[in-house]
Amino acid sequence: MRIANLAGRLVLVDQGRAVDVEHASGGRFGSDPQAVYTDWDAFTRWAATAELPRGAEFDQAALAAPVPAPRQIVAVGLNYRDHAAESGFSAPEGLPPVFTKFVTSLSGPVTEVTLPPDGHTDWEVELVAVIGKTASNVAEDRAWDHIAGLTVGQDISERVSQLAGPAPQFSLGKSFPGFAPTGPWVVTPDEFADRDDLELGAAINGEEVQKGRTRDLIFPIPTLIARLSAIVTLLPGDLLFTGTPAGVGLGRSPQRWLAPGDELVSHVAGIGELRQTFVTA
Repeated sequence: MRIANLAGRLVLVDQGRAVDVEHASGGRFGSDPQAVYTDWDAFTRWAATAELPRGAEFDQAALAAPVPAPRQIVAVGLNYRDHAAESGFSAPEGLPPVFTKFVTSLSGPVTEVTLPPDGHTDWEVELVAVIGKTASNVAEDRAWDHIAGLTVGQDISERVSQLAGPAPQFSLGKSFPGFAPTGPWVVTPDEFADRDDLELGAAINGEEVQKGRTRDLIFPIPTLIARLSAIVTLLPGDLLFTGTPAGVGLGRSPQRWLAPGDELVSHVAGIGELRQTFVTA
């Protein structure tokens, strides 16, 4: 099942067409794309047996963030060994570095992003997990039961802001407007042949800059859920950015940054792609 946010309304994407959930369910479920996660089990039971009407054609540029107003965005750093190495760090043990991206940085899959002045703006393609059930002290073998679905994310990062000052400002450097594009939709875990092994990658102006597989995560999604939920209660509709593979601009020699006119395309196999273009203020 694929669920999306089309111009602010919750839709199911069925055979490439958008079915309005409020209309198809006779009002059982509303139009708010965020609210569905608070009633996720009932929604999935309905969707599994519903006779859906023929949907409408749509342009992906009209899609907004599929999860537009999470109460928490949790992001994980250094969760691939090759990315930890290119960043000059040892692979983490116990728990990886954790930070937040502020909700106002969220955007949809096809956007124009304004580059901060005097900055070094970098790219980080990530698999993003959407929480579907409150998670507190969850055992690792039950973690997938708490995941509504998966989507594509970009942890766009302004490295000057991130690394300035006496202590790094990870959350601020990663939360400029448009720095958390997500989408194009949320795909439920049952749609994947192997939900723990998905290809992801990114390209700038057609040149591949990142490519990896989620089987190489140091802390796979079940481990992240178990270890995070031992400390923080994860809520329905929260987002978990799971980390990026090697190939970011910071780790290159010479270092490389996004520039005006660049087009960044990010993908996760079995989900879809994001497409960002960059402009000056």
